[in-house]
Amino acid sequence: MKPQFKNLVTLFLISLITFTWVSAQEKKSPNYGNIPDELVGYDKYMKAYKYHFIEPMKFYGAGREKPAPVGLEEVRIGFLGPLEGSIIVSLGKQMLQGSMMAIEEANKKGGYKGTPFKLMVHNDVGLWGAAANEVVKMDEEGVWAWLGSIDDIVSHVAIRATLKLEIPMVCTGDPDPTFTETNIPWVVRTIPDDRQASYVMVNQIIKVDGHKRLSVIRANNRYGRVGTLHFNRTATRLGVPILIEERFNDGETEFKSQLERIKKTNPDAIAIWGNAKESALILQQIRAMGLNQPVYTSDRVVSDEFLSIAGPLAEGIKTTCQYNPDSNDPKLKAFQENYQKRFGQKPDVFAAHAYDGMNILIEAVKKAGLNRALIRDLLTDMKTFNGYQGVTGKVIFDGSWNNIRPIYLARVKNGKFEFTPAPPLEKSNEIYKHSTDRY
Repeated sequence: MKPQFKNLVTLFLISLITFTWVSAQEKKSPNYGNIPDELVGYDKYMKAYKYHFIEPMKFYGAGREKPAPVGLEEVRIGFLGPLEGSIIVSLGKQMLQGSMMAIEEANKKGGYKGTPFKLMVHNDVGLWGAAANEVVKMDEEGVWAWLGSIDDIVSHVAIRATLKLEIPMVCTGDPDPTFTETNIPWVVRTIPDDRQASYVMVNQIIKVDGHKRLSVIRANNRYGRVGTLHFNRTATRLGVPILIEERFNDGETEFKSQLERIKKTNPDAIAIWGNAKESALILQQIRAMGLNQPVYTSDRVVSDEFLSIAGPLAEGIKTTCQYNPDSNDPKLKAFQENYQKRFGQKPDVFAAHAYDGMNILIEAVKKAGLNRALIRDLLTDMKTFNGYQGVTGKVIFDGSWNNIRPIYLARVKNGKFEFTPAPPLEKSNEIYKHSTDRY
């Protein structure tokens, strides 16, 4: 064989092996954020040179060598949540109560080697800079890790401070999909985010229920703006771009002008993205205007407040929930019963996830010892807590430490929410193929 020809054959074989390996890696690697294959941006045209957020960020800094302090009378854990001065105080109080319950139970079992845990409680408000100041206070208090928060702006500011101060943080309430895209290796999130909710809800609206003209009205804040970002993108990638996106302010009670504009688009379905109270009032006014289209909402309507305000009009409303509160799991049932006895109310989604998140934090402290860097290592090592079974279900971390476990569909039936597993997109595709007459 001539040398030139031999070189060409060698080059061809190397290329073939490389192509096969790359193809295998592409098939093996999951999509970031549990994105269904057909919804990956531009993937139908060509593969990207690099996909981000697949591999966890590494922390190469110092700190692991620091010895544990001696003679402590308490082991302090921080909490940051909306407890006053916020429209979502009721959610923050539930998150605090779930955290308190986990701390109390841990102390009954001996705390940390006989030393009790103490929760250092801090209030947040949606003001730039305020949350960072609270994290600085936690550092001064000597917390070993902290849990929070719900408000998107607060959480984004707080994690910048936690990065600088190197304090591990478990997020149990903020659903902002961009939260962990900051690449801060001190942060994990145990509540599924709005990206997961968007995939499930748009799939339900378009592929399962067969709607093709969709209008949106959402809160004019970061929760509404970022929450609907993937909702709108997903609808567009499924061939049903949003007709109109109207906005409302927190605390607003009159939505006539926004709904008049929505009415002019002649939608066959309407989506509401906001808190329980405003969502219920919007639903009332939708029906009062004679609009009888199916209504879908964001998951914050899964509450007694929404059912109380909306009344019979809530019947048939569809939304999502990050877990199944009606599950027969003994661990969940025991938590709900104990929470009811302790606080005199049913736990909501924020209470349940805070309870799980605080238990994860406590377990990390017990295993790693009193060293922030080592606590961080355990929280983010993709082994210790990946698969953790809490009252809300499993924790399944992706490469950016988001919990991507399957979430649930929720529908109001006979005056209460009923929860069912969300159908996989592949199954919905089969439904979609046999539903072309609706298009």
